[in-house]
Amino acid sequence: MTATAHDIGFMTLALAEARAAEVHGDVPIGAVVVRNGQIIAQRHNKRELTGDPTAHAEILALRDAAAVVGNWHLDECTMYVTLEPCVMCAGALVNARIGEVVYAATDPKAGAVASLYGVLGDQRLNHRPPVRSGVLADEAGELLRAFFRARRNAPKLGGASDAAR
Repeated sequence: MTATAHDIGFMTLALAEARAAEVHGDVPIGAVVVRNGQIIAQRHNKRELTGDPTAHAEILALRDAAAVVGNWHLDECTMYVTLEPCVMCAGALVNARIGEVVYAATDPKAGAVASLYGVLGDQRLNHRPPVRSGVLADEAGELLRAFFRARRNAPKLGGASDAAR
């Protein structure tokens, strides 16, 4: 896939959002929603920060975009996201009638666009947005690898009370 200057610019902003997630210990994933060339939403993962299992960057960005548009139909919008969406997020993208999805890195463990499942292209669904992948994939992949490497190498807290957290 050949990325345009706009694709690179919007994915760069999604990567900045992803880096913001690291500040509060969340997996560094960022999402940007664009309508008519203008950013209408940009978010990052906030599961750890909020304790909400649905607080994925894509879900939060879809909520914000729908509020801006004033409707849940986001067919004129493109979502840029740093990691291939999971099953929950892919389902939300279908239900939002998103116009297009552009993601950076594939997710071989939980990807629901092409890696494990093909939710966005499933012929049984009533909406199948165009999908493009690979925009700044190396940068997004390295950000995630560095995050998980740091987590694996972090000193473990000891004691029985820590195990219950």
